[in-house]
Amino acid sequence: MEKQVLTIVCKINPTPEQVAKIEVTLKAFADACNYINEVVEPKITHNVTIQNQVYGEVRERFGLASNLAIRAINRVSANRKTAKRMNKPVRKFLPTSADYDARIFSFKEKDWSVSLTLVGGRERFLVDVGSYQKGKLSGFTPTSATLVKHQNDTYSVNIQVKNDAPNPQKSQGVIGVDLGRRDVAVTSEGERFSGQQITEVRDKYSKVRASLQKKASEGTRSTRRRARRCLKRLSGRERRFQSWVNHNVSKHIVGKAKQLGASIAIEDLTGIRERTNKQPRNKTERRRSNSWAFFQLRTFLDYKALGAGVEVIKINPAYTSQTCHKCLHIHPVKGKSYRIGKTFSCGHCNWKGDADFNGANVIKLLGASVNSPGGSYLSCELRRKVETLHATSLHPT
Repeated sequence: MEKQVLTIVCKINPTPEQVAKIEVTLKAFADACNYINEVVEPKITHNVTIQNQVYGEVRERFGLASNLAIRAINRVSANRKTAKRMNKPVRKFLPTSADYDARIFSFKEKDWSVSLTLVGGRERFLVDVGSYQKGKLSGFTPTSATLVKHQNDTYSVNIQVKNDAPNPQKSQGVIGVDLGRRDVAVTSEGERFSGQQITEVRDKYSKVRASLQKKASEGTRSTRRRARRCLKRLSGRERRFQSWVNHNVSKHIVGKAKQLGASIAIEDLTGIRERTNKQPRNKTERRRSNSWAFFQLRTFLDYKALGAGVEVIKINPAYTSQTCHKCLHIHPVKGKSYRIGKTFSCGHCNWKGDADFNGANVIKLLGASVNSPGGSYLSCELRRKVETLHATSLHPT
């Protein structure tokens, strides 16, 4: 049975003496990660190989407990694997978090407290928990957590809880979901989640940040200080608003799929930011596109669907916006004569309608073909059309 991992954020209120120990621990953990990444050959990504080379030196140099040193090694290993997959360098590690396992972390439901091993000894903290945290943590003995320092200088322990995910429900159909910026999501059921409010909020924060950054660099000493404080206070608001929207959108879509007994088909948009950045656009459009949280919404859909027993099908986004869901005719990209504004107009069967709704239905058909007992008949149909289109472009009549 598949496991679902939920992260429960629990705020802690350490004493000044405990704060000092936390700061020393976070700095030592980050310094250890940076040291490991510097001295170990970049191509080595396996945690055991890295451990054999630097474990003893890391413990001696940074004063970390044995399992904190192991967690630092494992974090470097994981980050290197991710960076290699994304073809990017490993970023510098900052003193904002440290990973814990069962040997250096424990949770007590009796008094709602956590115990953490820090540099200088073990410390116990009472956690601020509401009804949500209590409902998720009651009856569990979690074995891993992350100590986190937030930008407003508060601290939390993010506790990981593992649950057995329910078996996926037997699919009675597929709901196609087209992700976008003007509309956050459009489903094949005709539901639309507008992105206008998100764009307006982001534009507002962008203007405020630009104004404050100018004051922080050009104003008087007191003006610069006040501007920096305001920037710090505003930091994260835009991100939290985006998360709130994505949580609501994903919750509604998964709930609809659960109600209909359907699977969810979405596009695999990995690397879309790199592809869209190659296109000529003005500064405003580039900023809006680069803050487009496709991956977060997809992640929310994944974990909510897993908990609800709903299957999520990832499909290749190629040609989904060019294909007519009625006749499966693929229109050439050049000129985009098939699309005017938000209207899709098929030149083959004369169907006309909302372009995002058409895309969602194409995604639905592709998702249904993936689960088809007889095989992916639709992908074969699309392949023949693509080959015909390619041959036509090479040998025009």
